[in-house]
Amino acid sequence: MTFKGCGSRFDRASAVFKNRGGVLHTAQVLRSGIHPGTLYAMRDSGALEVVSRGVYRLADSPPLGNPDLVTIAARVPGGVICLISALSFHEITTQIPHEVHIALPRGAEKPRIDHPPIKTYQFTGKAYMEGVETHKLDGVITHIYSPEKTIADCFKFRNRVGIDTAVEAIRFYRERKPVKVEDLLHYAAICRVTKIIRPYLEALL
Repeated sequence: MTFKGCGSRFDRASAVFKNRGGVLHTAQVLRSGIHPGTLYAMRDSGALEVVSRGVYRLADSPPLGNPDLVTIAARVPGGVICLISALSFHEITTQIPHEVHIALPRGAEKPRIDHPPIKTYQFTGKAYMEGVETHKLDGVITHIYSPEKTIADCFKFRNRVGIDTAVEAIRFYRERKPVKVEDLLHYAAICRVTKIIRPYLEALL
């Protein structure tokens, strides 16, 4: 997409967006060498569209398949998609997440995001670091807990997501995923829910 009088700088900036997956946060844009004036000129001309505050994508890109997760990945690089949102991503729940559930390291400031709505959780140590999968959604690197880690997290936060949701996740996990009992018990130990989860695993797996 070339605009009169701006072709070369717009073309260079567009190439940066394409090479980086098509969706970038303002800070990523500036670190890539794109001048702020070029960024805002592209936005104002329609070459870029605003996905969320401070997050831009090329206007002629294909529609986003996971707009909410992509937005969070771009705006909260230290966050990990967790709980209901992770269950939904892995297709092991009937719950429809009305907010994006994000795990943050303890002490991290809650992101100020107008859209999509978010729900944050404070994780510490191995509970935050382990079980993280890296997925490329719409060209954007997105961190999401594995199915096994997510199930353990749901039992840990059962008072917030509901024990029925956690049990349902095990049932769908058994039906739809390769069952990794050792991984489930490993993450259950990290989340300190081994005694709680074991009877359900024995009954359902």
